[in-house]
Amino acid sequence: MLQYQVQAKTFNHEPIVQDTLSYQEYKGTVVDIETDEPLVFASLNVANTNISTVTNSEGQFVLKIPKSIDEQQIIVTFLGYQERWIRLSELNGEENIIALTMLVTELPEVMVGEADNPGMLVEKMLSNKAKNYIDYPTLMTAFYRETIKKRRRNVSLAEAVIKIHKTPYTSNRDDIVSLYKARKKTDYERLDTLTLKLEGGPYNTLHVDLMKYPEYVFSDLFMNYYDFEMDKSTRINEKLVYVVRFKQKPNVVTPLYYGRLYIDAETYALVTGVYNLNVENRKVASDLLVRKKPKNAKVYPTEAVYRVDYRQNNGKWYYGHSNVQLEFKINWKRKLFNSVFTLQSEMAITNWESDKDYERPKGKERLKRTAIIPDEAEGFLDPDFWGKYNVIEPEKSIESAIKKISRQIERDKK
Repeated sequence: MLQYQVQAKTFNHEPIVQDTLSYQEYKGTVVDIETDEPLVFASLNVANTNISTVTNSEGQFVLKIPKSIDEQQIIVTFLGYQERWIRLSELNGEENIIALTMLVTELPEVMVGEADNPGMLVEKMLSNKAKNYIDYPTLMTAFYRETIKKRRRNVSLAEAVIKIHKTPYTSNRDDIVSLYKARKKTDYERLDTLTLKLEGGPYNTLHVDLMKYPEYVFSDLFMNYYDFEMDKSTRINEKLVYVVRFKQKPNVVTPLYYGRLYIDAETYALVTGVYNLNVENRKVASDLLVRKKPKNAKVYPTEAVYRVDYRQNNGKWYYGHSNVQLEFKINWKRKLFNSVFTLQSEMAITNWESDKDYERPKGKERLKRTAIIPDEAEGFLDPDFWGKYNVIEPEKSIESAIKKISRQIERDKK
C-alpha cells in the first residue's frame, strides 16, 4: 500500500543546465465539439512514433516534435469520443483548438452473453496480461509532476523528467526509475511551515499501473472481496470497450477500492482504470496512507483517487499515463480551524524505446523508493530548462502560483 508522510522540511536551490535540440512546439486545447468544454487527460500521439503527451485539467497541451518529423500526423483520443487524425501541416505553432465528437455506442448482441459475467471479464483481463502487454524491457522517458494545494491555493510544485527502466509485464521484477532533471517551488508561509511529502514520488504514480502491479488492488485474495457489475459500454480509439464497475462487498471491513475498468472487448486488455480508495474509516485509512505526521496534529485522508491510461503500439499495450489525487485534513491541537491540503501527482510517458540489451541501473543511478522529488529538485532558475522534453502544460492557476511564489522567495532573499 502506498504511503505518504507529513512533516516540516526546507529546500536548497541550485542552478541547472539548459538542454536544447531542434524541435517544433505546438500548443492548443482539446474540447468537446458540442459544448466547447475542455477534455482532461486527452492523449496526443505522433503517428508511427512513440512521442506523446496528455492534456492538463484545462484541456491544454504542449507537444514538442523534432523538426525532422514534418509530414506526420497527430492522433488525438479521449475516452468515449471519436479519435481524430490531424496533419502537422494543419497546425500552427501558437494556439490550436482540436474538437472531438462524442460516440454513442450500442452493445452488439454477440457480446451480451459475455457481458452477463463482469467478474469473469476482469479475470480474463488479468489472465491475458502476457498476450496483451509489452513482453520485452523498455526504456521510457516520462514527465512527472506533483502539486500541493492548501484549500484552493497552489503552494508547492515539483516537476521532473525521469527515465523508467520498465521490465516486461510478465516479469516479477519491479520497474526502476532514474531521475534526469527536476525543478520545484514552494511557498512556505502558506504551508504554515508544514510540507506534505510525497514519499516515493514517481513510484507512487508508477504503481497505479494496474496490469504491472495488480497486487495493490486485485490480488488473488482481494478479488473475492469485490462485487462486479456491468456499466454502459463505450468506444476508445474506435474499439468497443466493456465498462465494469467494482466495489468492496458490504461485509468487508478492510478499506479497498471502488471504480470503473474500461476493458477492450476483443482482447480483454485494460485500456483505462479510474478508481478510489474507500476512506470512510478515517483511522484505518490514515494508517494506510499516512506514514509520518506532526505530534500536535491529527491527519486523515478524505479522498484518494487514482487513474491509469494505456496506449497501444503494434498490437501491444503499455503504460501511458497515471494520476493520483489525495486530500488530507489536518486537525491541529489548540487551533480553532483545521487545514485541508490536496496532493496531486501525475506521470505521462512521452517517449520510449526497446531496451533489449537491458542493464539495470545500479546504486546512485536509481531513484530510491523513499525519494522525495522536491528534495532532489534544483529550482526554477532556467527559463529554458525543459528544452526538447514534452511536459504536461501547467494550468493557469499553477503558472500564477509559480510567479507569486517566485516573488515571495526573491523578497525573502533581500
